[in-house]
Parts: sequence; structure tokens; C-alpha cells
Amino acid sequence: MHPALSVILFTTASGAGYGLLILLAVFAALGLLPAYPGFGVAAFGIALGLVSFGLAASTFHLGHPERAWRAFSQWRSSWLSREGVASVATYLPALGFAFGWVWLGEQRGGWAALGLLAALSALATLVCTGMIYASLPTIQRWHNGWVVPNYLALGGMSGAVLLDCLTRLFGLPSPAIGTVTVVLIALAAVLKLGYWRHIDTTAAASTPATATGLGGGTAPVRLLEAPHTEDNYLMREMGFRIARKHAAKLRRIALAAGFAAPFALILLALLLGGVPGVIASTLAVPVVALGVVIERWLFFAEARHTVMLYYGATAA
Repeated sequence: MHPALSVILFTTASGAGYGLLILLAVFAALGLLPAYPGFGVAAFGIALGLVSFGLAASTFHLGHPERAWRAFSQWRSSWLSREGVASVATYLPALGFAFGWVWLGEQRGGWAALGLLAALSALATLVCTGMIYASLPTIQRWHNGWVVPNYLALGGMSGAVLLDCLTRLFGLPSPAIGTVTVVLIALAAVLKLGYWRHIDTTAAASTPATATGLGGGTAPVRLLEAPHTEDNYLMREMGFRIARKHAAKLRRIALAAGFAAPFALILLALLLGGVPGVIASTLAVPVVALGVVIERWLFFAEARHTVMLYYGATAA
């Protein structure tokens, strides 16, 4: 599949924003974050800013962005529509929670309930985003049980790194937040490795023989002649291929930048504390962002659409 920049920005930015919003609500409900207005302005500004940026970026992948509002009407059958509804619904409790935190210095009782409602809506949005891809049987590398947990883990990990950095910058370091961040990074790495192992070891679901129904003979089914003399839309969008050696190299970079380096930096921040801890935690933010962007690019680049069997692919 063609890795569109707009979709990559959407999944990385909004995932981090929703992850941060979820963790803000959970840690506030547990009494582990004080309701300081300055911290609230920064935290909610980043969380909702990332979500809004991601949602805006996603519309640029549409042929007619001005018609994006029509997607909301198909929530009964479309995961894309459900994602849109859930994302908009998240703003209401999130803004209410932010108001209580920033303007009133309150995050308990009803305000905490608003925060947890926002967290549930954010979680539902992440699930819907993952299901957009996991629900497509035409793309075997997406149509499996690894995709949604990976989306949730990446969003939680990215949000946790942001939260750990913010708390340290505002002089509110919490061992609990740092520990949770390290655990989420490790969990996301395990899930990512599991996903890669799954797509590498699972046999192709479709071949030219199964796609055409001509697999009864002894000779292999192959393309006799290309259906087009030049690229068309399907070949550009669905036929993107990446060489195996390049994919392996990018996987190593994604693992190092997206998981290993942030894990080491946050662990170092936990052990050192003080100014070194702030520096280590701050460095983890751009590093994890780079790693997740590469991981998202690979997620699309390594996907194979069944339609390419009719354009010469041997398996999908």
C-alpha cells in the first residue's frame, strides 16, 4: 500500500494525543497529578492540539476533503464513520475536564468523571482507528488480531512519554508515571515484534489461482499480459512495494528509535532524576516520534492488497 503522509501524520499525532488524554484522566483520578493550572494548560493544549492536527491531516487523504462531514452518517456500518463520531464526542468531556482543571483547579468528583468519560471516548476512537484497517479482509497483513492492540499500545506509549516529560519540566516528577511509561514502551515493543513475526510467518491468503478460481489444474496460474500499458490509480495506491532488505533495515531503525532508545531514556530519567532526568525524558519525545513515524510508514508499505494479484503479484 502507498504510505500517504497525511494518514501517517494522523495515526501518529492523534494516537499520541489520545494516549496523553487517557493518561491525564487516569492519573488525575488516582490523585497522582496535582491540578496546577499551568501544567493543565500545557498538557491539554498538547493533547487536544495533537488530536486536532491529526484529524485535520486525515482529511487531506480524501478526494474531496470538503465532504468529510458526510462520513459521520455511516456509523452503523463504517469503522471510519465510527471513528469520526467517537473523535468528535471526545472533545466535549475533554474540554469540560480541562475547564475544571485549568480554571477551577478541580479534578475530583464530577470533574474526574468527565475525565474518565473523555478517556473512554479516546480509547474508543483508537479502537475504531485500528478497526478501519483490521476489518479489511482484502489486506491480509491488516486483517488480524495484532493491529488493534498495536494501535492502542503505540498511542499509550507515545502519550506516556509526553506525560513523563511534561511532569518533569513542571517539577512534578512521579515514579509511578515513569514506571508506567517504561512498562507501556516494553509492551508496545512486544506487540510490534509479535505483529512483524505474524506477517512474516503467515502464509498468503490469496494467490492468482484462488483469485481467479483456476487452481484446479497442474500448471501454476500466472499473468499472461499486463492489463494496462501504464500505471493507474490502483497500481499507484495498492501496488507500492518495498524491498525486503530495506524493510528489515527500517524495522531495526523503528525498534531502536521507537522502543529501545525511549525505554533507556525514561529508565535513565527514573534512576537519575533532577536535571539529568529532565534532559533524558525530553530527548525521548522526538526520538519516539521518529520511531513511530517510521513504524507507521512500514505498516502501510508492507501491506499487500489482493487486487494486485490481477496486476502480476504472486501472493497477497
